[in-house]
Amino acid sequence: MSRPIQAVILALMGGAALFGRGTAINAAEVSARLSENRSVSDKQQPNKNPSAVIWLKPLHDDPSHATVPGRFTLVQKNKTFTPHLLVIPLGSSVAFPNTDPFFHNVFSLFDGRRFDLGLYEAGSTRSVVFSREGVSYIFCNIHSEMSAVVITLSTPFYAIASKGEFRITGVPDGDYELHVWIEGQRQNALDRQTRRIHIAGESVDLGEIQSDQPEHEPHRNKFDRPYDVESHPIY
Repeated sequence: MSRPIQAVILALMGGAALFGRGTAINAAEVSARLSENRSVSDKQQPNKNPSAVIWLKPLHDDPSHATVPGRFTLVQKNKTFTPHLLVIPLGSSVAFPNTDPFFHNVFSLFDGRRFDLGLYEAGSTRSVVFSREGVSYIFCNIHSEMSAVVITLSTPFYAIASKGEFRITGVPDGDYELHVWIEGQRQNALDRQTRRIHIAGESVDLGEIQSDQPEHEPHRNKFDRPYDVESHPIY
């Protein structure tokens, strides 16, 4: 083999390792799809799939499964976080730039990364390192309509639903634990979908991922109190 060809192969192998997928001899494409339990009245409405993520947590140690922390951004603009859903490797940092002409106060007090960035003005940015694996629900303490979700993972094998379909490529043969997150679902319902799976072959279909009726309970502010919907903040 000539040296130029060897150099190209080594470069490709290095790039795969950087993204935490390595070079598996046997790698499968894993697929699944959302299946919704909808009431009769809901079935008369246009079908809008909820935000959803599945991930495979390896049950065996392998350096090729390692993830590399990165830098990400959740922009605050027009009282909205963009993107609404962010999946990041464990140890990554997320910047929260304020591009609105008023103050924001980003916080999260849930099972993932807990933090409170305090009030900060237009044109400024504050960042958080997500050092704990899990799901973080992000809100603004001033504007109750603002919300986002950051899912921090220690595995590179995940998929965000696209039109109700999941697809994870490059999964090495082996044993994994399947985890599911669907927006609006209670945690105990999501936990019931966690299961051990075995990956072998080129294509594995996990079947249907059950999605129940979403629940839209109003969240509380960082003081664990209801938002004052009658007030009109000057920020």
